[in-house]
Amino acid sequence: MSSETFVNIASTLRETAKLRPAQAAVIEPGGRQVTFQELDELSDQLARGLKRIGIVPGHKLVLMVRPSIEFIALTFALFKAGAIVVLIDPGMGPGSVFRCLDLVEPDGFVALPLVQSLRILSGRRFAKAVKNVTVGRNWFWRGPTYNDLLPRSGMPQVDLSDPLVRTAPNDPAAIIFTSGSTGPAKGVVYEHGMFAAQVVALRDFYGIEPGGIDLPGLPLFALFNSAMGVTTVIPDMDPTRPAQVDPVKIVAAVNRERVTQGFGSPAIWNRIGRYCEAQHITFPSIRRVFSAGAPVPVAVLARMKATLVAPGAEMYTPYGATEALPVASISASEVLSQTAEKTSRGAGTCVGRPVPTIRLKIIRITSGPLATIAEAVELPAGEIGEIIVQGAVVTREYFRRPEATAAAKIADGTGFWHRMGDVGYLDESGALWFCGRKSQTVETTSGPLFTDRIEPIFNTHPRVARCALVGVGPKPNQTPVVVVELEEGRPSPQLTEELRQLARTHENTRPIERFLYYRGSLPVDIRHNTKINREQLAEWAARQ
Repeated sequence: MSSETFVNIASTLRETAKLRPAQAAVIEPGGRQVTFQELDELSDQLARGLKRIGIVPGHKLVLMVRPSIEFIALTFALFKAGAIVVLIDPGMGPGSVFRCLDLVEPDGFVALPLVQSLRILSGRRFAKAVKNVTVGRNWFWRGPTYNDLLPRSGMPQVDLSDPLVRTAPNDPAAIIFTSGSTGPAKGVVYEHGMFAAQVVALRDFYGIEPGGIDLPGLPLFALFNSAMGVTTVIPDMDPTRPAQVDPVKIVAAVNRERVTQGFGSPAIWNRIGRYCEAQHITFPSIRRVFSAGAPVPVAVLARMKATLVAPGAEMYTPYGATEALPVASISASEVLSQTAEKTSRGAGTCVGRPVPTIRLKIIRITSGPLATIAEAVELPAGEIGEIIVQGAVVTREYFRRPEATAAAKIADGTGFWHRMGDVGYLDESGALWFCGRKSQTVETTSGPLFTDRIEPIFNTHPRVARCALVGVGPKPNQTPVVVVELEEGRPSPQLTEELRQLARTHENTRPIERFLYYRGSLPVDIRHNTKINREQLAEWAARQ
């Protein structure tokens, strides 16, 4: 393999370690930290240890470790060893996790003792998983632990060979499972070259420079930080429950470490923004805040923007998916000054313009697979259709899901387009407007209704915390129903009449006459705690 075709995403850590050896790479909530040089050396030692126990390129290893120095070091070590890192969100529940594991048929687990005990108690279910490392102490089993991968204290290192496997750009680096919020969780195959393209796209588009300090609400973003020379401050939170984050701990970490940027779901920034507003707190060190995973409510953008007092500081809402990120981006300033009012009148949610590394088209909505791009009908500006994208940051397949791959990919010569599963349109300026998930479109006798052109209208009512448009009955004869979560209090006939009057004032919402009130919070996705589970609500509404 020539040097031009050699791409191992772990090499970015080595480059950072050479340029910024003494800079903190990872800082844990308790204050424990490592420099980039120490992180690179630690991951080298772990990679050699993985090789000693028989890990070879192509082995699929499930990594289930809490966000920590160990998690980041092990991830880079697995990349260096040429293994395929399997990442599954444990928050999706045991049943979904086991289904994902059954599909992968892993060669081993690098995991906490609790996970290893569940593996063993599962009997022959994971018979192929023989390359296992316990991150912690062994309980009632034998086998290597995390510490066993490292050289013994006081003993000279015997193996000083370079553990970095020379992987090609198209070699798989990871299998990252979607959250399963709008269907079965699918394993997205990430390649080394795609990871590298994401690093470049994010760095260049947002002007991220080495020396910054990031507080990421998703553990995986620590990998991008290490590749860009940015310090990762691990937040003191449960990453599977972002909506329950303690804002006091986050504010303390931002101020203590002088954090310059942060990434989190809208649920995280909603909690932090409300707390900062109530306590009159601002963040003088932060230069940029990112929020993704679902459309970000205008109130969340306004509260967080008010906390950013440094010159030029901004909040951004990148649009994308596990299969393709970043696709487009918009700033909070642009939303608040230009697009929010249109959203409240049913225009959809503006997610900005495509980033320079992405080609984007809007095509006519179709239900089945499209074998080639010649079968797709591109739509002009202003017409709502499916969003499809092409670029180096776009994944090419789902792991062992050929039917899902065929449904989501469109061949174009030697390349392909990815169907985002979303509907939207391009305006005359080239900005992309998100109108909802394609699968959640309500199909009525009078035409389709799109969630993000309906819900923001009702969300303007002062008593509505949020709402969800769902369809009851078979398509294309569904009855549109809006399920409402109230800010407080109980529903009343007067409130229902006010919502009906609001519906009559907008063309998008005139077909809607049925409103249901949901006790408590609307069900949301596991990963971001923000995407409303409309499929679950549709079943609930049908029973009412």
